[in-house]
Amino acid sequence: MQNDSFQDHYPDELSYCYGCGRHNEHGLQLKSSWDGDETVALFQPKPYHIAVPGYVYGGLLASLIDCHGTGTASAAAYRNEGRAMDTAPPLRFVTASLQVDYLRPTPLGGPLEIRGKISELKGRKVVVNVTVSADGEVCVQGKVIAVQMPEHMAAKMDAIEPESK
Repeated sequence: MQNDSFQDHYPDELSYCYGCGRHNEHGLQLKSSWDGDETVALFQPKPYHIAVPGYVYGGLLASLIDCHGTGTASAAAYRNEGRAMDTAPPLRFVTASLQVDYLRPTPLGGPLEIRGKISELKGRKVVVNVTVSADGEVCVQGKVIAVQMPEHMAAKMDAIEPESK
């Protein structure tokens, strides 16, 4: 597994996502990278990321699947074009559909491993299957259908005042 995360290559103006934006000091700051033909991220839930004592909140798990899925989609698109992730124009993806299946309660304590596998890459659409594991056991699985971010969304990001970023 390489240490170079996809999210570290996102342009500054597109790095404010709650789940993976490096410029969102209140966010999760998820970092995803290639591990062969799969992608991987590790996330250490905080004690306040609970549903009930001892278990991770399901909404957080869905957020991890969402952000890892869209990050994987972006990386796959760059890889498919034979481009480095820091080249222009940026290939950023947003969620068109998110499906999450909770297989078992996810224990709070140790790190979570998030893994993604690309099942389809066609034009502006990428489908990614994602799992979240704790202690080597898959607790949650999901599917992200990601589409390339429309240009009008990038234009709105440029219009954000620096204080509100």
